[in-house]
Amino acid sequence: MTDPLRLGIAGLGTVGVGVVKIVQRQANLLAQRCGRPVEITAVSARSKGKDRGVNLSRYAWEDDPVALARRADVDVFVELMGGSDGPAKAATEAAIAAGKDVVTANKAMLALHGQALAEAAEAKGLVLRFEAAVAGGIPVIKALTEGLAGNAIGRVMGVMNGTCNYILTRMDSAGLSYEEAFAEADGLGYLEADPTLDVGGIDAAHKLTLLAAIAYGAKVNFDAIQLEGIGSITIEDIRRAGDMGYKIKLLGVAQMTGRGLEQRMSPCLVPATSPLGQLEGGTNMVVIEGDSVGQIVLRGAGAGEGPTASAVMSDVCDIARGIRVPTFGRPATSLDDAAPASAASPACYYLRMELADKPGALAKVATVLGEAGISIDRMRQYDHPGANAPVLIVTHKTARPNLDTALAALPGTGVLNGAPVALRIEEV
Repeated sequence: MTDPLRLGIAGLGTVGVGVVKIVQRQANLLAQRCGRPVEITAVSARSKGKDRGVNLSRYAWEDDPVALARRADVDVFVELMGGSDGPAKAATEAAIAAGKDVVTANKAMLALHGQALAEAAEAKGLVLRFEAAVAGGIPVIKALTEGLAGNAIGRVMGVMNGTCNYILTRMDSAGLSYEEAFAEADGLGYLEADPTLDVGGIDAAHKLTLLAAIAYGAKVNFDAIQLEGIGSITIEDIRRAGDMGYKIKLLGVAQMTGRGLEQRMSPCLVPATSPLGQLEGGTNMVVIEGDSVGQIVLRGAGAGEGPTASAVMSDVCDIARGIRVPTFGRPATSLDDAAPASAASPACYYLRMELADKPGALAKVATVLGEAGISIDRMRQYDHPGANAPVLIVTHKTARPNLDTALAALPGTGVLNGAPVALRIEEV
């Protein structure tokens, strides 16, 4: 086919402008690689008069993204507006109804409405692609749906929010408090308008549930994710974890267990020597374990104009080549209602607490842990000028309910100053 593939782009922020630049700059390369020209015919954004640093004069303008989605001269609707509902969802639905393939970078919309949108698209023989929605420029969606299609996936895990990784690594490398590192990230423009999307783990959890759907043939279920952000991590935790040979990361993990599909996004300790432990700054990393391929590690820029626009164009090029894959790697109507795991699989845990510096204090803690079925692997006590002794404990593997039982009982010992900190240690 030599007819051009015609794009309608809704949203001309950082990513949308990046896509325009690639189409303009790489026109010949795209035509050679796709077997046909790729062109932009129309665009839409909130402000027509804004200077975006690219020439948009050759494209038709639509104030309403729904109208853009319905245009007869648009083959692929590229949704880059963001937002789980509102104009993004309405325009995507309109595009599908009008017989258009859709490419989106909108993880929030897919995390909440992906199943319905996928079923609607596939019922009409259309494709809904979203490589740019997860981990920016890292081709993790293609890896799961195509490259690893012959593997049963044991576990998917990774660092999927560059802002959180930047904050945690700055706390580590510069000795900053959480508040100081947060302010620094904000000053650099790394944080979303609503910072809780980043530091609360919500943005990364949106991405994790999409990966879980592909890896395990499950319907997207964002509500099933066990979610915890990084706001409670202190510089003391960063330092003490380092002393024990670990780094703290906001880690997403999905795996199918005998109890159901486990999906969790929370701060975890990982070995400092592991690929995840060595990940610095705003970079993302996804680790996938397959029964045939073993463990593979994908690392790269998780956000930004170029990397995210690159991912958008990978989907556009597949459509131009005639490659048509179901949204989540298999027909949406065949996806399972996977039961969410009621609790995380057993693991070792890092415990940090301050104990009264008096005889028998540590013995009382050990008794509470033992009564909850928890054994101690390692323990470290630090020099202290005051009356309270900082103590670190690494447990042997235990179930989270056992740990919760111990955490609830520890204040009753009368030897703790403040609440203990408990972080899971993930094997990688």
